[in-house]
Amino acid sequence: MNNTTNFFAVDLGATSGRTILGSIIDGKLQQRELTRFPNHIIQTGGRFYWDIYALYNEIIRGLKTVAEEGIQLTSIGIDTWGCDFLYVGKDGAILRNPRCYRDPHTEGAMEEYFKLVPKEKVYEKTGIQFMNFNSLFQLATMRRNHDSALEVADKILFIPDALMYMLTGEAVCEYTVLSTSQMLDPRTKKIDPELIDVIGLKESQFGRYVNPSDPVGTLTPEVQKMTGLGPVPVVAVAGHDTGAAVAAVPAQDERYAYLSCGTWSLLGIETRDAIINEKSFQYNFTNEGGIEGTTRFLKNICGMWLLERCRQEWTDAPKDVNQINRDAMTAEPFRSFINPDDPRFANPESMIEAIKGYCQETGQPVPETYQQTARCIFESLALRYRQVVGYLRELAPFPIEKLHVIGGGTYNQYLMQMAADSLGMPVLTGPVEGTAIGNIMLQAKAAGLVSDIYDMRRIIAQSIEMKTYQPKDREAWDAAYERFEKITK
Repeated sequence: MNNTTNFFAVDLGATSGRTILGSIIDGKLQQRELTRFPNHIIQTGGRFYWDIYALYNEIIRGLKTVAEEGIQLTSIGIDTWGCDFLYVGKDGAILRNPRCYRDPHTEGAMEEYFKLVPKEKVYEKTGIQFMNFNSLFQLATMRRNHDSALEVADKILFIPDALMYMLTGEAVCEYTVLSTSQMLDPRTKKIDPELIDVIGLKESQFGRYVNPSDPVGTLTPEVQKMTGLGPVPVVAVAGHDTGAAVAAVPAQDERYAYLSCGTWSLLGIETRDAIINEKSFQYNFTNEGGIEGTTRFLKNICGMWLLERCRQEWTDAPKDVNQINRDAMTAEPFRSFINPDDPRFANPESMIEAIKGYCQETGQPVPETYQQTARCIFESLALRYRQVVGYLRELAPFPIEKLHVIGGGTYNQYLMQMAADSLGMPVLTGPVEGTAIGNIMLQAKAAGLVSDIYDMRRIIAQSIEMKTYQPKDREAWDAAYERFEKITK
């Protein structure tokens, strides 16, 4: 193996995580999954937490595997979900496991914060969509509730920054994950002081700013001893997993929309500048940081979370998700629809009952079987994609001619065909492991192996297999969309 270009990528999602070894050999990216592990939400004392120590331990386990195989690493990069964070005390110790964004403590948090800074002003400053779990509202809630860890916190670190801190001892604030917090001004690329001053926080509590491909530090002597590795550099990649995923979109020009399809469906476009105006405010679009100064103008759509929660409840459905996908196609088409982003689907006790309740309240046939429920989810997602792409076309500074889809959702060929049919334009799928690929390529850029985003995407396109879905059944999907709009209005 070429010992000069081995990159270790840590890719953490809301339900599972992986460590991957990536190399660029003869102009092509090669990657190998080293470890895979669950990421559990811990419920205790009426609160929901992430187990940061378990995640750290899994990173150590992956690094030990590298050392045991005698592989020399060029660098390490970490990407995770956004918005969540942990506190570090003055003595450098982690004060408590981080709260999970699905914790209900932020219900009503936005309305409370808008008493301090008006909603319109918050959007004008940040261009970030309003979701009650955005970091700003989490922090405001914790301050209002006199959270004991926040009251003594010296540093506040987002999840990828926290894990890099545990590996290196360096406290940083990476640009793309900071951009999810609703505290970043996309014009200055820094935290807006007014937004945090009203909740008693200072910019200095968030560590030094770093951008994708910037160096962070090297593994501490403690980590070197535990893993058997030397002082391997840790590099800031796009710490937010969607930023890493979009970096891996093998697009040839700007005239496309992207869909990162997993637990969440992140649907948007890539622009040079933030789009902040009355219409983007009305549609609740977000402007998140991308690589090389780009902006990811997008909307969060509840994604395969709907199906995953149903799978946990079904007793008569097959365990194999691919079989569930096939079985869904035996159900009657266009029988009932939901708005995937209705608040009731955020974290219900029973997703099946929440879907039934929505259909009943909107005068539709109630899904009775797992096949009907799965088909309802897939068709509703495809129609929601069409709705959001329609909004994007009103706001984009260029025409949108195709949809690039990345992430695990691309395995569902039925959903991908539905997306093409609903949108009436080609859907191109791949790479499946977009976040890991983006992570690796940003490390490769830090190492000087690629020069810019176009160089990265050229190598990615040469390294993956892509599939194209062409639209069909336009009349049926047009009629379904009319019904969807009336039902979800």
